[in-house]
Amino acid sequence: MLDTLDAQPPDALLALIKMYAADERADKIDLGVGVYRTNEGATPVFRAIKQAEQRLIDEQDSKSYLGPEGDTGFVEVLRPYIFGKDCQLTDRIGGMQTPGGTGAVRLAVALAAKAGVTRIHLGIPSWPNHAQILDDVGVETVPFRHATPEGTADLDAVLGAIRTAGPKDAVLLHGCCHNPTGIDYTDAEWGEIAKAFAETGVLPILDIAYQGLGHGMEEDVAGVRIVLDAVPEALVAYSCDKNFGLYRDRVGAFYMMAKEPAQLAAIVSNANALARANWSMPPDHGGAAVRVALSDAGMTQVWLDELDEMRARMRRVRDRLAAADNEVPGLGLAALAQQNGLFAMLPLSKEQITSLREDHAIYMAGSGRINVAGLHAGNTDKFIAALADVTKG
Repeated sequence: MLDTLDAQPPDALLALIKMYAADERADKIDLGVGVYRTNEGATPVFRAIKQAEQRLIDEQDSKSYLGPEGDTGFVEVLRPYIFGKDCQLTDRIGGMQTPGGTGAVRLAVALAAKAGVTRIHLGIPSWPNHAQILDDVGVETVPFRHATPEGTADLDAVLGAIRTAGPKDAVLLHGCCHNPTGIDYTDAEWGEIAKAFAETGVLPILDIAYQGLGHGMEEDVAGVRIVLDAVPEALVAYSCDKNFGLYRDRVGAFYMMAKEPAQLAAIVSNANALARANWSMPPDHGGAAVRVALSDAGMTQVWLDELDEMRARMRRVRDRLAAADNEVPGLGLAALAQQNGLFAMLPLSKEQITSLREDHAIYMAGSGRINVAGLHAGNTDKFIAALADVTKG
């Protein structure tokens, strides 16, 4: 039977990683892999996580099973950061741990499909795995344009998607720090989006993968809260991989908001059944470390300080790139100063991206997406000069 399978195309990002590793040029620059990097190019374990892990080593007394819902303490301690300390929707929101934000998105789509959703509207471009998950679950992807050529969010497109959606449709939106464009909705735009959801009854699926890496912990979920306050039900996928640096530990959470508190138990039971069939139960260690860190005021402050440092560094890189438009007109970098998070899209051709790699040792995705955290004071000028070279004329 296995002989009937056709070979699938290799993952482009994995191929890029291999090419970068094989490149012996000392001044090579990696802008492809989507992880945070320090000014020295490292992706260290967070100081707060180190402290929490040490406490787990000292105090954890069992590695026994937790069940499909995972570490419920982890799920609960995240709640106020996502929904607010004074959230009035608590009795309508249930949650569970998942294997990373990917697992949370997968569970959201699977639960929506089980509830009758057959089509999900998705802003394009998006994180490539969004469409792959929708296809694997068997839900149709209906694309709409996320960004305008001017580097702003296309509000008309998302409002159009919501208002023309059918009774078995949902709309999936990034909560903040959009991947791959870095282009987010303003609070005023979120207000219009929330109104459209409320008027149509379309189910929102909100993917929060980068809280704290845009403008701040509260600011980065302001739009999500605006939507939740306006709608009867919603699904929320959350990732701790980026904002806790727990990439390989796969730490995520999935929250369901019911129309009425009495309906919540049935919804959660269906999510638990889907999780049991998919991964049985999520890995414990990373979630436990987050729970410990957020249950200790000192560790929590260390974590928040680390996020401040990361956010400020990426903002400096964005401002430097935006300023380069005045030095070398036509680079198309000015909009980066108004965008958020790890990623940005550059208007480059395939040939220009190849030239950056072959002639300048600069590696980025073929789509033009760059990880701005791959740049720092020591290599940004080289990157700007290389851009000027491949775009001249």
